[in-house]
Amino acid sequence: MDYNFYNGELLLIDKPYTWSSFQAVNKVRYAVRFHHSMIVDGVKVKAKVGHAGTLDPLATGLLIVCTGKKTKTINELMGLEKEYTGSFLLGATTPCFDLEKPVDHTYPTQHITEKDIYEAAIKFTGIQQQVPPMFSAVFIDGKRAYELARAGVEAQIKPREIEIKEFEITDITMPTLPNGQAGVSFRIVCSKGTYIRSIARDFGLALNSGAHLTSLRRTRIGSFHVNDAITPQVFSEQFQAGKD
Repeated sequence: MDYNFYNGELLLIDKPYTWSSFQAVNKVRYAVRFHHSMIVDGVKVKAKVGHAGTLDPLATGLLIVCTGKKTKTINELMGLEKEYTGSFLLGATTPCFDLEKPVDHTYPTQHITEKDIYEAAIKFTGIQQQVPPMFSAVFIDGKRAYELARAGVEAQIKPREIEIKEFEITDITMPTLPNGQAGVSFRIVCSKGTYIRSIARDFGLALNSGAHLTSLRRTRIGSFHVNDAITPQVFSEQFQAGKD
């Protein structure tokens, strides 16, 4: 494949599980800059490389990496709607609302029916105010929220307006024992700035229980789909092997 990293490319990258977005983008950046450079007036020039939105380390899926002149479109790309698939676990919570930290509280689930779960998803659709997780990159008085959380500092995060355009429950695994935990799989289409981890927290509360995110995959950003993406490793290997 012929790339023109200086005039600009939009690279669709499938971020692996446990990789930070920085690690994924840095892998691409190294391949771009090491294998493709220009000499201008005797000076080696490297193409700009940036990304349009991050994913948590325990999430997988689509990252859009921009090079050259395409980096000017990053803000526009970040404003596009997102689609995610994943799963919640009802009956337990964690401090960060996902699997990065261990369960801190358990809650009853025997009162929850499948009908309750489907009806809750319907109620979550539309424009609403959402409070981001404390373990997030949101700024609070000039500091990242996760920095304060890790230091044990309690702080208030202001809610922000988001929109959940579609919330589809794709599978439900009800507990076989009293007070067991229920698994819920979903597909969500939402606006920029939406935290799926916060949806997990709020979904548990809406069912008079608790919940946390157990898996997450970003499948789409605007019209760009993860099915058309490649992993950072494959992207790098394209140049190391000297083939398409």
